[in-house]
Amino acid sequence: MILIGLGANLGFENRSPVQNMERVLELLDSNSSVSVEQISSWYCTAPVGKVDQPDYFNGVATLTTRLDPLGLMRLLLETERGFGRIRDERWGPRTMDLDLLDFDGRVLDLDEDGVTLHLPHPRLHERAFVLYPLMDVAPDWCHPVTGRSAGVLLADIGPDQAVRKVAKTGQNGG
Repeated sequence: MILIGLGANLGFENRSPVQNMERVLELLDSNSSVSVEQISSWYCTAPVGKVDQPDYFNGVATLTTRLDPLGLMRLLLETERGFGRIRDERWGPRTMDLDLLDFDGRVLDLDEDGVTLHLPHPRLHERAFVLYPLMDVAPDWCHPVTGRSAGVLLADIGPDQAVRKVAKTGQNGG
C-alpha cells in the first residue's frame, strides 16, 4: 500500500486549502502512472512549530503507481511547486505539502539529485494529524519499522494534538 499525506493552510489561485488538496488528488489521478484509490476525510489542526499562522487541513490518500518511490517523490515535489509551494521556512505556512508516508512497507533513506526520501516518513508516528486520516483509509496499517498499528501509535500520542474532522472528500471515499 502506498500512502501520501496532504496538508495546507493557505489558499492558492482563489481556492481554499481543502479545494486545492482535492484538486491535487484529481491531478495525480489523471497522471497515467498514478491511480488514487482512497481518500480520507479532511482534518483540521493547529499549526506545529511556528504557531502564528492559520490552522492546517490534512488528509491521507492511498495510491497505486508504476513509479518507484523516488519517482513518486519527484512527482509529489513537482506537484507542490505547481500549487505555489516554496520551501523556505521550516514549519511555515504553505499552499501545499505532500508527503510520501509509506511505499509498500519499504524502509529507505535516499538522497539523489537533490531529492531526499525517508521511508516510512520519519515523523508520521508522532503526528495525530497524519494518523487520524491514515486510519480512515488504512485502519489495519502497521508501521514498517516498529510493527505498531496506527491506532496504537495514535494512543501513544495522547490528547495533546487536537484534531477535528471537518469534511468528507469529494471523490473516491473517505
